[in-house]
Amino acid sequence: MDRAVLTTDEIADRLRTLDPGWSGTSAELRRTVEFPSFRTAIDFLDLMAPIAERMDHHPDVALSWRTVRLTLTTHSSGGVTRADLALAAELDAVITPLTSGG
Repeated sequence: MDRAVLTTDEIADRLRTLDPGWSGTSAELRRTVEFPSFRTAIDFLDLMAPIAERMDHHPDVALSWRTVRLTLTTHSSGGVTRADLALAAELDAVITPLTSGG
């Protein structure tokens, strides 16, 4: 996958295709998710780990009770790349059913 840092305009365009909870700059993408319970937050982490491994792209994660804070950046490139946006989209597909009860 292309690991070139995207421009602020490219990031803004692509953020429109993701859940509105994502925000970001050319340095990093961020999303904070409040899950229904601590157990559900842990379930998300359990589902997220194999996705990150498969993509060989790993988010920075902070867990506080039922709240998970995600930060995506391509450290080796020094900012946000297509890999970060692809990972964000994959994570959205896992987050939505866990937070919507579906």
